[in-house]
Amino acid sequence: MISGSKMQMRPRRLERFIQALLLVLAFGVAPAWAFDLSELMGLLAKQKSGEARFTEQRFVHGLEGPLDARGTLSFDAPDKLVRRTLSPRVETMAVEGNTLTLSRGGRNRTLALDSMPELLGLVEAMRGTLSGDGTTLQRYFRSTVTGSANQWALDLTPIDSRLAAQVRSMRISGRASDVLGLEMEFVGGDRSVMNIVPDRPAAAPAPAAAPAGRGTP
Repeated sequence: MISGSKMQMRPRRLERFIQALLLVLAFGVAPAWAFDLSELMGLLAKQKSGEARFTEQRFVHGLEGPLDARGTLSFDAPDKLVRRTLSPRVETMAVEGNTLTLSRGGRNRTLALDSMPELLGLVEAMRGTLSGDGTTLQRYFRSTVTGSANQWALDLTPIDSRLAAQVRSMRISGRASDVLGLEMEFVGGDRSVMNIVPDRPAAAPAPAAAPAGRGTP
């Protein structure tokens, strides 16, 4: 009888041990290493304005080599974004609020962004990221964040059907509050890769998160 009692207790003890281990993994370790959209947006929101240089390569289906471009970018929160292309030809695209202004060869053209849903989604992807506006991002995209505050990537998949008919996916990458790269894959096989260099030293690495449950004494 005593021997039978011991055999009945072992599975129960093992079950309790497994449950306790799962609780530790679920509530103790994971939060210490998690880095999600809200944390990323919090980092990005700290930077209210900035200027940068960019180089871009666009790989077009049917062409042997990439199409190269270079220029400058500037941003002023919450919604002013300017891209000035210096090569292969000078042109400027400036967005503020719902207004898009294109300038080329001394001529200007002004358009309403909401009249072009595809372009609106792309603009909001950049403005939402640069301003740390996660609500706007989630209006247009499904998002996945990988990495850490010191080296992160934000993958965006269009929700809007009109945008999804043009763009398959976007990946924005960076370090702390700096956006350092933008990759886009278009429906049909074209691809764009942009490298961004801030006109100041890159942001310092963010401090490592303290393990969950360990506060400062």
